[in-house]
Amino acid sequence: MTTTGEETATARGGPWWWGRRRSAVFDWCLAVASALECAAEGVPFAREAGIPAGVGVVFGLLAGSVLLVRRRYPIAVVLVAIAITPAEMGFLMGTVGLYTLAATELPRRIIGSLAGMQLVGTLIVTFVRVRQDIARGDLTLGDWFVPFASIAISLGLTAPPLLLGLYVGARRRLMESLRERADDLERELQLLAERAEERAEWARNEERTRIAREMHDVVAHRVSLMVVHAAALQAVARKDPEKAVKNAALVGDMGRQALMELREMLGVLRSGGEGERRPAVEAVAAAVARVVEEGEGPCLEELEELVGQSAAAGMVVELSVEGEVRGYAPEIEQTAYRVVQEALTNVHKHAAGAKARVRLAHRVAEIAMQVENEPPPEAGSAASARLPSGGNGLVGMRERVVGLGGVFVSGPTEAGGFRVSAVIPAG
Repeated sequence: MTTTGEETATARGGPWWWGRRRSAVFDWCLAVASALECAAEGVPFAREAGIPAGVGVVFGLLAGSVLLVRRRYPIAVVLVAIAITPAEMGFLMGTVGLYTLAATELPRRIIGSLAGMQLVGTLIVTFVRVRQDIARGDLTLGDWFVPFASIAISLGLTAPPLLLGLYVGARRRLMESLRERADDLERELQLLAERAEERAEWARNEERTRIAREMHDVVAHRVSLMVVHAAALQAVARKDPEKAVKNAALVGDMGRQALMELREMLGVLRSGGEGERRPAVEAVAAAVARVVEEGEGPCLEELEELVGQSAAAGMVVELSVEGEVRGYAPEIEQTAYRVVQEALTNVHKHAAGAKARVRLAHRVAEIAMQVENEPPPEAGSAASARLPSGGNGLVGMRERVVGLGGVFVSGPTEAGGFRVSAVIPAG
């Protein structure tokens, strides 16, 4: 983590307004040095002003110690340095104070104004002092040296700390801006990672649902017919041996067909993971997608066989086809087949013995199918075969149809039966 706020909070540990203890120690050392300098310069100032030397020393100590608050009140430090410039003291305080002021985030007009005041004050004091030295004969240079020395000294005491402070302040602000950008980028990356994980989890859930729906459609219908035939076999085993043999053969056929479909599905699952190591859900999802895309699943041409299997199980079922028969995309044909298959399975489960009608309509831009059954002749007939119901058949049919942009409707009829209708776009 590069969060600036956390680093600042962790680094803070100094007294009062100092962020770190070493900053406080450094400022105390500067303040002591400035106070000693001003105290030493207070002795000649007191002599020239005609006041006791002790007063000049105390005045220098108090004035120089103001440097202690340079981080908290930089403007006050610079103003004090400008005020004591005529006394020829506080050069360290003026230099450090101007540097601190320039490094802050104060408006440039304030920094420029105070720097200009300090430059003018230093220029005037230096001009007067050099002129006095030349007048006393301490300096034997010409009059040209007075303005040159005044300008050079005043610029030397003002320009370097001002420029250095501006550079350090700009660099500090740049580093803070980079830290903030890094923090924002890290938060955005974290958010993107969370969203990617959510999308991945959603995709895994969708694939699990798709796999469960495909496996349910592969197994449920065949096994339901096997259970129906087994119940019929149990009922006629002693009364009609020939019919019992026929039902047993049908049960065997249904079992072999169920095993064949499962073997095809599992074979695709095994071959789908060759050459790469993928998680189980992704491998199964890819295999299911391969089954759909390569057309290895059922198609509408097998619809008559599907209806015939239900008729062989004892259901009275009629199939009617309207419109011009034509081919569709594999996923459309498989979805239409699965809808009819699951609807017939539900008739076996919940309305055994009821008459059913299967209608398939080929239209210009869509294909429609409807499976409707009458109420069962006996209320308890469905329980005779003891067919369990998982409650996922209608949900799976709806998901399949809606996934292709179609419409799915199911519900009881006024006559007491049940109707399943679906319309799927052809393209």
